[in-house]
Amino acid sequence: MDRRAVYGPRDGTVLSQQLQHRSDDIPEGDIDVVLQAKRADGVFWNYFKDHDMHVRVLDVLHQIGFYGVYRCGRLVYDCHLITALVERWRPETHTFHFRVGEATITLEDVQIIWALPIDGLPVTGLDIERSTEEWQIYCREYLGFSPDEEAFKGLGVERLYMDQVQVNIDRFLPAAPYGAIWNCRHNFTRTVRTTVRVIRDILDNMQEDQFIWQPHDMDSDRIMAYAADFTLELWRSTCPLIFYAIVEIHHPERVLRQFGMRQNIPEMPDSRDMTLHQISRKARTGTDWGVQHILHIRRGKDDVTQL
Repeated sequence: MDRRAVYGPRDGTVLSQQLQHRSDDIPEGDIDVVLQAKRADGVFWNYFKDHDMHVRVLDVLHQIGFYGVYRCGRLVYDCHLITALVERWRPETHTFHFRVGEATITLEDVQIIWALPIDGLPVTGLDIERSTEEWQIYCREYLGFSPDEEAFKGLGVERLYMDQVQVNIDRFLPAAPYGAIWNCRHNFTRTVRTTVRVIRDILDNMQEDQFIWQPHDMDSDRIMAYAADFTLELWRSTCPLIFYAIVEIHHPERVLRQFGMRQNIPEMPDSRDMTLHQISRKARTGTDWGVQHILHIRRGKDDVTQL
């Protein structure tokens, strides 16, 4: 049997980018290369293992919607699992393609797991390269002090100023959100070697009764603590997700079983979605992405389709 028939689409009408897809390397024998994600948050989280954040800073995090992310902490990720999932991710449909059907990360997942807000204005604007002097002015205006020039490293500030945001906290803010249940110690001493092959094999042989379409316990205390802030009417909305140059379309109509509904045959993906993947912020200083993506911003504001 042609191994490409196993890892690639039988019909390339919908999944038209197979030749550029990572899974196309598997039949060539390139099956043990594991993706390594880059992270720059280690120093931040290590500091707060032994220090509490000032209650006023926590209150601001709560007001802007990032308190849940802070309470979830620095999660441990499995590079082998991520690699196997990337092989199942299709940019044409913005979904994972499993044997049991398509699935994706929905706005419902984002709000339940991280307690993040999913409504409001898009995160976009002018790409500006600021000088150290300008950042010092911002620090003085918003933080109340101006770090020395030597304290800046790239776009960051030395963590010696972290002491100014720590204090014992009065526990008046909500409990940790649902996603915090995965913030636990992991033991890798018994992990099977070449795990990516094992995970890939599990996904290749997955049966219908092995996939949980609605995994969230909606009656749990962690979820109920944030229920008043949930925007249920947007969970099943087809809308653009915007972050400066990045525009991804949320397609719940392709994963109706994740909402307890019967799945029909979805429409063909919009070819315009693929052109958005070619846009980059590299060497685009001075670009106003709010203007660049004005049509998508208007679509997100005025033309949200709900299932």
